[in-house]
Amino acid sequence: MADLLEAYGFPVLFLTIALESAGVPLPGETALIAASVLAAQGHLELGLVIGFSALAAIVGDNVGYWIGRRGGRPLFARCRLLARYADRLLPPAERFFARHGGKTIFLARFVSGLRAAAALIAGISRMEWWSFLLWNAAGGMVWATTIGLAAYYCGRAADGSAGQVGLALLGVGSLVALLGAVYLRRTRQQLDVAASSERLHVGSTPSPATTGGAGAHCPKRLLL
Repeated sequence: MADLLEAYGFPVLFLTIALESAGVPLPGETALIAASVLAAQGHLELGLVIGFSALAAIVGDNVGYWIGRRGGRPLFARCRLLARYADRLLPPAERFFARHGGKTIFLARFVSGLRAAAALIAGISRMEWWSFLLWNAAGGMVWATTIGLAAYYCGRAADGSAGQVGLALLGVGSLVALLGAVYLRRTRQQLDVAASSERLHVGSTPSPATTGGAGAHCPKRLLL
């Protein structure tokens, strides 16, 4: 990655992060770290590294969102196996993104793997685009700035003060990633509980005979 960045510069950085954010499994965060270390060595400009990375994250996530929104449900409808899972999982997923979608999009930017899937899931779940855009932009800028500065100062670890600042920033970024993982795990458990409760509610719906339906108007002797 460092060799590619030295040879081709910011286009490689932008495409790697944008494609990862759109759903392609590429090392976007690795590209940001490598570019920041190169900036610490004087090969690239740190401000441009952070700016291009944030822009790529925002653009890529929006591409992934619209792919999920326009093409996700038709794909589920064409595939019988996927359709069964969609009927069970999409309704609670839509409710979850309606309540917690913004926070999830923001924190997913710091969690490996979820960076490539969060935008697609948000699109499939039909999260409001303006809300997605705001949280996505905030997450992209904070992610690029935090990781970029941490990698930059770690790259200058020969300077004692710079090394301490880099380690502090790296610790902050790691803490954010950890909190994001814990939050997403808890919300996933809540989503599973909500889906189970919905199935139990549907399965326990009383019949007309027990809720004052046709049987309620029959004479007692006929019921006996």
